[in-house]
Amino acid sequence: MPPLPAYVKASAAVHAAAGVAAVLAPAAWPWALGAVAANHLVITGAGLWPRSSWLGRNWIRLPAAAAARHEVAITVDDGPDPEVTPAVLDLLDTRSARATFFVIATAAARHPVLCREIVRRGHSVQNHSDCHSRRFSLLGPRGFAREIGAAQARLADITGEAPRYFRAPAGLRNPFLAPVLDRLGLQLVSWTRRGFDTVRREPQGVLARLVDGLAAGDILLVHDGNAARTSDGQAVVLGVLPGLLARCANADLEAVTLPAAFGPGAAEAAAGARP
Repeated sequence: MPPLPAYVKASAAVHAAAGVAAVLAPAAWPWALGAVAANHLVITGAGLWPRSSWLGRNWIRLPAAAAARHEVAITVDDGPDPEVTPAVLDLLDTRSARATFFVIATAAARHPVLCREIVRRGHSVQNHSDCHSRRFSLLGPRGFAREIGAAQARLADITGEAPRYFRAPAGLRNPFLAPVLDRLGLQLVSWTRRGFDTVRREPQGVLARLVDGLAAGDILLVHDGNAARTSDGQAVVLGVLPGLLARCANADLEAVTLPAAFGPGAAEAAAGARP
């Protein structure tokens, strides 16, 4: 098991010190309570910041070796969607690009053939929870274990390979998540940049956010499921991908899957360090 994050250790120390102070110096209890309250506010803020590593190991970029190979990772969340995902796969094929699909396991169970097609075309299927609950970040250890473990089992059964990477719904989490991921052999992955294509309806605006400062080693986030729609009803991601793939090609960047970028056993050998 990797060592606890420094902030989690500090949080435990704050609670212990507040308890001692309340017993040994009753007059100081308002200060002790204030310290605990401030600590909880910081924990909440860390959980609401998807790219934070305060609550545990969280990869937001590819490792240096992948960046040196001029690699980027396009990650596609919330599918598979029987209307959008096939079109996403076709667009990726036009540039021989490979992507990582963080799928919702119950959706994958409804569309197992499509999920297997993702893998057949050379892409990667990874764990984005079982149900993508809006209450995900409020779960405790048992709730996380049920939600993520069920997704692991479903996806392994569908694709024949257990996921190695996990992305939290909306990127939100709490301190109980990291130990559960460790027990399940999963590494949390967030992103370098995203275009907010679940709420923004203009592909050019989404694309501009994704390519602003685009560089080797970036992890990019788009959505095939829960995608916003343009004025003509098209999923925004379908208007974004052609430009994104062209920009990658012009910058001599190769879009690869997370397993290809990190290499075999990378999650298990991370030893608590962020790339």
